Amino acid sequence: MPIYEYRCSACGHQKEYLQRISDAPLTDCPECGKGALVKLVSAAGFQLKGTGWYAIDFKNNGVKPAAKQDKPAESSGKQAPTPGAACGAGACPACD
Repeated sequence: MPIYEYRCSACGHQKEYLQRISDAPLTDCPECGKGALVKLVSAAGFQLKGTGWYAIDFKNNGVKPAAKQDKPAESSGKQAPTPGAACGAGACPACD
């Protein structure tokens, strides 16, 4: 159930009340008895914490990025390019 904050416009009394969303707003001030309670707009009482689910879980249709592989140790000389290997992966002569 949400917590709503009310302030009396007649006497200035302010208090929080736990109410259902479907409940009617309160109007009578418990301090002065006048029907001058006004529901206040306040910040939400929760925070989103964690590793950034909103940024990583819904990008790229849920496909996780491929893990980086270590470059194999070079023997002596240049390696022959692997067919289909991308430049920058250490598989082409230009990357050596």
